[in-house]
Amino acid sequence: MISLEDNTKQDLLLDSGEGEDRTATIDEVVVSGIKKDKNLTSAQMGTETISIKNIEKLPVLFGERDVMKTIQLLPGIKSNGEGNSGFSVRGGATDQNLILLDEATVYNASHLLGFFSTFNSDALKDASIIKGNSPAQYGGRLSSVLDVKMKDGNNKAYNVNGGIGIISSRLSVEGPIQKEKSSFIVSGRRTYADLFLKATDDYKDNKLYFYDLNLKANYQVNENNRLYLSGYFGRDVLGLGDTFDSNWGNTTATLRWNSIISSKLFSNTSLIYSNYNYDFSLSSNNNTFGLSSKIEDWNLKQDFTWFAGNKHSVKFGLQSIYHTITPSSASGTSVSSYPRNPRYSWENAFYINDDFKATEKLTINYGLRFSLYSVLGGDTYNIYEKGVLTGSEFLEKGRFGKTYTNAEPRVTANYRLNETSSIKGGYARNTQNLHLLSNSGSGNPTDQWIGTSYTVKPEIADQVSLGYSRNFSNNNYEVNAEVYYKSMQNQIDYKNGAQIAFDTAADVESELLFGKGRAYGLELIAKKKSGKLTGWISYTLSKTERKIEGINNNEWYNARIDKTHDLAIVATYQFNTKWSFSGLFVYSTGNAVTFPTGKYVLNDQSILQYSSRNADRMPAYHRMDLNATYEPDGNKRFRGSWSFGVYNIYGRENAYSIAFKDNPDNPGTYRAVQTSLFRWVPNITYNFKF
Repeated sequence: MISLEDNTKQDLLLDSGEGEDRTATIDEVVVSGIKKDKNLTSAQMGTETISIKNIEKLPVLFGERDVMKTIQLLPGIKSNGEGNSGFSVRGGATDQNLILLDEATVYNASHLLGFFSTFNSDALKDASIIKGNSPAQYGGRLSSVLDVKMKDGNNKAYNVNGGIGIISSRLSVEGPIQKEKSSFIVSGRRTYADLFLKATDDYKDNKLYFYDLNLKANYQVNENNRLYLSGYFGRDVLGLGDTFDSNWGNTTATLRWNSIISSKLFSNTSLIYSNYNYDFSLSSNNNTFGLSSKIEDWNLKQDFTWFAGNKHSVKFGLQSIYHTITPSSASGTSVSSYPRNPRYSWENAFYINDDFKATEKLTINYGLRFSLYSVLGGDTYNIYEKGVLTGSEFLEKGRFGKTYTNAEPRVTANYRLNETSSIKGGYARNTQNLHLLSNSGSGNPTDQWIGTSYTVKPEIADQVSLGYSRNFSNNNYEVNAEVYYKSMQNQIDYKNGAQIAFDTAADVESELLFGKGRAYGLELIAKKKSGKLTGWISYTLSKTERKIEGINNNEWYNARIDKTHDLAIVATYQFNTKWSFSGLFVYSTGNAVTFPTGKYVLNDQSILQYSSRNADRMPAYHRMDLNATYEPDGNKRFRGSWSFGVYNIYGRENAYSIAFKDNPDNPGTYRAVQTSLFRWVPNITYNFKF
């Protein structure tokens, strides 16, 4: 073993021996990567790091490189539907994923109803996802953490890069503010389908586009202190002339101070702002209807890292978040207006985590997170039991209401069997106090967030997992397998026929039912990491169930996100220095749904009859995508490349939805009508950098 006793900084001057100073400028070299046997040495389980460079070569819908779509190709992570950025992890709902951009929470990570994600890959440095067994510094969600970090900007030279596609384009500029001391990056993106609509007579007044902007700057105060300021602003706009208008989007900002207190103690202090809001309006025959909602956070974090000797790396700190949630508020002439008061809450957490190198073969990562969530005054809180109102309490603004406390222990361990294999095991408890209500499995902009209240309790998940890893051929190939079991408390489902989007927050709690959930499964992934041909094959076998009092005769039933089988095959081939090819194939069992079992007529109206909750399945989903990238020789300053791709190359008509309608050919019966979004979608994108 080689141990570090002290740190020494040494400046060296290279002398040509000719008695004079000589300098030479070389191209910038960036060294990055992941330790090739990290899967054998790290105690962290269920973790995948996503290479932004590899994302650039994968085939995607509309040619837009996308972190969110890429992680859906990994085991245990399942897509919410065709073209959708939403995902579920190990049986968790969409809202049970903590999505961070430079530490700021992103509450809706989708553009254009999920066909694009909020993350512009040109602005990103790296991304990683942790499936449940997260270290104690992360909290607030049950299922996963997607931690995305923006580039810091080049502090030596100016660079411009971007891309021009069929329906969207992007542009990034980065460079030094003060050379070697401070830098910046600005990255923007916009779709322009609306520009084509303006060229038509029938649709020229319609709107359909999104835009987003990433900004980041940093400044080195001295060799021990650095400041970072980053922000994101994104907006979707959808409109049909004067009849319909809708817009929604995220805003985030992060001010971070990194400090080296000593050679063994590091500090990270962050002030973070997050906001998501939507506005919806509808006008017809002099009647108007409007709907709006907002969630806003102010977040203060203090994190420390302490290298306590050769065997311990200790992280500890605290986090304090002030939440303001303005529930769905309606206004207009066609309905009764119900403006809603904002609801306030205060969420705090303290944590400590130790990465302990116990022996040469055994590494243990263990920690404890202690969370507190307080309901604050400013509104009336109704109390429901099994959907029945049993009381209410008005809290004056500034008063503390009910407070929930939870201890969240986490532990994972890795034992190195030999040079090529290891086994892992872990347990984690997570709690969640913010909950997303949705009638749609794929997610809509008008889905509303609510906080833990007098009726809604914190969600709690306990997960145990075991894993085995094996590497081959000098770590160029790796195989990882994990099994997991997760039990969940205070899970939310809805009464039959509940309408979530157009309810007040006080009333919407009367539509909710609560119970427990369980999820278990097997995850496999095999990777080839080097050579001309690289890629991976991932497979998940899983089961996800809920047991809610008042649903399905109080028996276990399939969760809507349950998919038994999920397979992804991803490959990239570097043919030569100019041409590279990539392809992927995905297959999954259809989502669990409830189809009608019969029909009866009442007052001349056909009414469908349903049986058990989620006892049926959508058709299986599968498709193949192909992509080719051509990068011609460039000069010293300018490089360009062409990307050609086809999404769903064999034209599979995957079911997006199935509706049941009266059958005109056989009165008294009904027929299923399937809606599919994409047969096949070609794309071409020109990327450039100078």
